[in-house]
Amino acid sequence: MSRRDAAAPTLTTGGPTRGADEPGLPGRGSQPEPLHGWRVTLPGGLLRTARPKQWLKNLLVFAAPGAAGVLSEARPLARASLAFVVFCITAAGVYFLNDAIDVEADRRHPKKYNRPIAAGVVGVRLAEVLGGLLILGGVGLSTVLGWKMVVVMAVYVAVQFAYSLYLRHEAILDLAAVATGFVLRAIAGGVATGVPISQWFLIVAMFGSLFVVTGKRSAEHSALGADRAAHRPTLARYSLPFLRYVLALTSTVAVTAYCLWAFESQKAAKGGIWFQLSIVPFGLAVLRYAFLLDQGQGGSPEDVVLGDRALQLLGLAWVVIFALGVYG
Repeated sequence: MSRRDAAAPTLTTGGPTRGADEPGLPGRGSQPEPLHGWRVTLPGGLLRTARPKQWLKNLLVFAAPGAAGVLSEARPLARASLAFVVFCITAAGVYFLNDAIDVEADRRHPKKYNRPIAAGVVGVRLAEVLGGLLILGGVGLSTVLGWKMVVVMAVYVAVQFAYSLYLRHEAILDLAAVATGFVLRAIAGGVATGVPISQWFLIVAMFGSLFVVTGKRSAEHSALGADRAAHRPTLARYSLPFLRYVLALTSTVAVTAYCLWAFESQKAAKGGIWFQLSIVPFGLAVLRYAFLLDQGQGGSPEDVVLGDRALQLLGLAWVVIFALGVYG
């Protein structure tokens, strides 16, 4: 047993002491529910550390082949699905290692102290071993999809390690590193299925990702208050006005690039107005997400998406309209 394992608490049911009006996550003055039931078991802790909710991000591998209209064919669909599995396995390994590295900072965080490793449900050494095995397994499985996919996964893992060890402490670079993970997922879908990726698609993916990541930082900045530097050093260097500027810039570029991509796609389709119509739910979804950020949400993007019905309906409308443009 490592020293860190020996020092870990057996269970965390409370949290850092704060005044009633001090900020917390996800809302002001709120505390996460105490751990109980299956969550305090080793299998439950391992599952929670793998972050199933965050596997939603891996659906980005279907974006490029979906936009190209090849998901109706068996082989591209199977290869895109395998790419999804590869990212789920590899990303889970990254989460295990990141939580092992961040264990002390997580114990000081008003919400993350209930994470399995910080709470002592999963040992640090076990997390390190499982994380390494999952990453090796994911990269190994990517060989089935060809050497280009292996390169994408190797870059993804390298960026994640660089972020954990260095980039997370550098302002701006930390935002870019996290956003790169989203973009690599989108690129992986094109690589796995042999679909060429539009320059506008990449711009939308990059700046849309920066928008989401900056929103997360903005929520953390407000929620952690004066303690933010203890959890994430770059938060002490960002001001809220600067983060709001980045949100405005990235959302503007993402929406503009999407419009240009939609017009370009419509010309290639030679008929119909579905691609242009898809601009409406896309733009409204960006505005809705920005509104939720302004309401203090965004610390967990997956919870925002899963918890807001209006955002889900806009997303569904976009998928239907865009699909009509591609397959109609």
